Amino acid sequence: MKPSFSTFLRFLLLSLILFITGCKQEKTRKTNTENTHSETVTQSPKKPLSEDFKKYWYAGDAEITSYKLEQARYGELRDGNAVLIYVTEPFLLKEQVKANGSNPENISVLKLNATKKFLTGIYPYSIMSSTFYPVYDNQHAIKTSLSVQEWCGHVYSQLNNREKFEFTSHSYFEGEADQAFSMEKTILENEIWNKIRVNPDNLPLGDISLIPSLEFLRLRHQELKAYQAKGSISSKDGIINYSLYYPELERTLTINFTSDFPYSIESWTEEFKSGFGPNAKSMMTSASKIKTLKTAYWGQNDNKNEILRDSLGL
Repeated sequence: MKPSFSTFLRFLLLSLILFITGCKQEKTRKTNTENTHSETVTQSPKKPLSEDFKKYWYAGDAEITSYKLEQARYGELRDGNAVLIYVTEPFLLKEQVKANGSNPENISVLKLNATKKFLTGIYPYSIMSSTFYPVYDNQHAIKTSLSVQEWCGHVYSQLNNREKFEFTSHSYFEGEADQAFSMEKTILENEIWNKIRVNPDNLPLGDISLIPSLEFLRLRHQELKAYQAKGSISSKDGIINYSLYYPELERTLTINFTSDFPYSIESWTEEFKSGFGPNAKSMMTSASKIKTLKTAYWGQNDNKNEILRDSLGL
């Protein structure tokens, strides 16, 4: 017996309903996936900023501090200079670069450009690291990078804070030439220098796991990974001493800063084994403050502005 036309029509209508329902479910699944992805790049809740912080860091200029540097390298101490340049700026979370315009999606970061210059015999070293840390102290640094130039060659490395930490590196050394991998998020030593200036009360203490500075790992040719460390803090005569000790690396970093806002970094020391192989010996890199300027340095690029370097002792 052949099905009637009305039966065939009902079957066709039912098939059409099932097809439309399936499309809607597929669209819903896609939408949920898209929402999940967007959640990985949304901003964390903001913590309130003090009026002192806003007045100091949003005055339209940068803070530049010079330091007398004694850098341990190849088993000897090298005289040089270091400069810490702090400034706030708007940052794009997705592209992870400075924003050119105002946008509600921008993240306000405290940027630190840290430089070192010293000689090793006939040839010079130039080191610079950049770290971008949210002023609201509500997540890890969004990005940190390092470049090292000397006559043997130059290297560059960068760590981006996305769903995981994404690390890339380029070097002239065999076995280190090109690297790219991801890792689980943890505390970055590089962000500690920004965190001190934002909220030193929230510095990590006790037994912790953190990634040492990109500079140390590069100069000592150590694997980039999280190491166990111990954070401790003490104070005397208005100066707070914050230390990180890495047993496996036989290294101690101590940063000394004022106990009152804006928590200025007065000096630091870094004790570790300098040199390689059996000739390596424990030495201490140290830096002591020379001068601080609050100024919009990006507009001071005429020859007449070179005198400002004299005031910084550079």
